[in-house]
This record gives sequence, C-alpha cells and structure tokens, in this order.
Amino acid sequence: MHGICDTGRGVHGESASSQGVVGTSRTFQGVYGHSVENAGVVGESDKFDGVFAIAHLPERAAVSGHNDPGTAILGLSKTGRGVAGFTETWQGVYGHSVENAGVVGESDKFDGVFGIAHVPERAAVSGHNPNGVAGYFDGDVLVTRDVIVSGDLILQGADYAEALTTTDPDVVAGTVVVLGRDGQLHPCTKEYDSAVAGIVSGARGIKPAIVLDRHEDSVPVALMGKAWCWADASADSIQPGDLLTTSATPGHCRRATDPSRAFGAVIGKALTSLTTGRGAVRVLVSSR
Repeated sequence: MHGICDTGRGVHGESASSQGVVGTSRTFQGVYGHSVENAGVVGESDKFDGVFAIAHLPERAAVSGHNDPGTAILGLSKTGRGVAGFTETWQGVYGHSVENAGVVGESDKFDGVFGIAHVPERAAVSGHNPNGVAGYFDGDVLVTRDVIVSGDLILQGADYAEALTTTDPDVVAGTVVVLGRDGQLHPCTKEYDSAVAGIVSGARGIKPAIVLDRHEDSVPVALMGKAWCWADASADSIQPGDLLTTSATPGHCRRATDPSRAFGAVIGKALTSLTTGRGAVRVLVSSR
C-alpha cells in the first residue's frame, strides 16, 4: 500500500485494541516513511512506547539510525530519559567513533556522565557503587579541572618520583644516578657521592605511583616510597635495614659502612638482602 498526500498523512491507521498499521515484507522494509521537510516516521502513544521494535537476529539492531553528517538517533525528554538502553548480558548503551568521542555526556545542572553499578566487581562511570569502583577506564584519562576525592586515593605504583633531565643512554630503571656538571643525570661511578640524586624508578616493572614534572629527555627518580635498585655486594653484604649509598660500580649502590662519608650520600634502606656479587635489592627510599 502506498499513500501520497501534499499536506496531511499519506497513510493513517487506527485501532482500539491492535496495530493501527502493519507492514510485512520478506526482503525489504515492512514500513517505510519518507519526508522532505519533516519526520519520515512518527510514532506516538499515550500509555506505551511511541515506537516499539523487535529484531530476531542477534547481529541486527531493533532500531537503527543512519545520518551523515547529523545525528543518527536523537532522544529528547523534559522530565525522563533522553535515551535509555537496557540489556541482560551486554552493554546498556554503546558508543563508537572513528575520529571523535564514542560517548559524550553533558548536563547544565548535574553530572555529565552518571552511572550506577550494582555488582561489586564491576564499574559504573562517574556513578555510585558502595561495594565496587565508581569508574573504569582502559586507557589514559585527561582531566582539565579539579579531581574531588572524598575517600582514599589508591595508586598501584610503589613510589613518588620527580622527572629529572638526562640524555645518557646508560640511565635506565634501577640505576643509581648522580647530578653531573651539565645538570643532567648520569650513573654513579664512585663511592659515597654527595651529588647522588637517587634511584631511577621502574625496575622490575614496578612503576611509580606519581611522577612530577614529566617532560622530554627525563626519567622518574624516586623521592620516597619503595624502588628496586641495582646493587653491588662484592665488598660488603647487604641485609634488610642497611643504609645504602653509591658505589664505584657504575649505576649500583652499596652498603654504607662509613658514617663520616655517608652524610648526604645515602639513598635509603635495604628492604631485601644481597649477600654477594651484583644484583637487585628493594630500597625504602629516604632523604639524603
């Protein structure tokens, strides 16, 4: 059936108890609507969904919108949800974009994005879940304004670091570094060096929790916390609690046995042991 009208409805269907208009097709659209200046299809209901769609194939959508370059699907509501998505086994609402944001949330008087997770181990973005995380992001997160935290700030890294400049290729994670005359970091090369800057964070895959002043040609140097460090126990064995200082072995620490020389050259206390030779020890970083 095809209906054409210049000013009114091309096709009108009305029913007291069933569908007003039914369209069935085996190979094409069951009902097709087209308009030059207004809505192609309008659905309205006083007590139910304005438009109700069912798709019986898993790979097909119950409602599909295609528009280039405008909005594919638009939801407007004064008091309810603009767009609502419900599912038992998958994402309630999913957004994907090749060149822009997959999902954008904006509000004049409330949260731009508001989420609730009812299962403790799952996450809701910017939502409320007393038994689990409030947001989960797989990737970098950029915040242009304040981050307000009312609970604990739990970071997975093990130390608090400062980014310091170096172009020395020998400066790698776990290296004991000193400040050279050029103002850059270099591996230590002598014992009890008061120019020591500390330990380069990141050895054994343990990343710093916080890094201040990240910039090009820099490495994070642990200021406090725990960090793995290359050590030389050839002269003196290292045991937990021993003070550590620079050694003559490039980039390695050693046990500090001379208190008169250790002042200003201590990098921290050993948390693990190294009885002989060279290896790695975990260090509780302290001020020098």
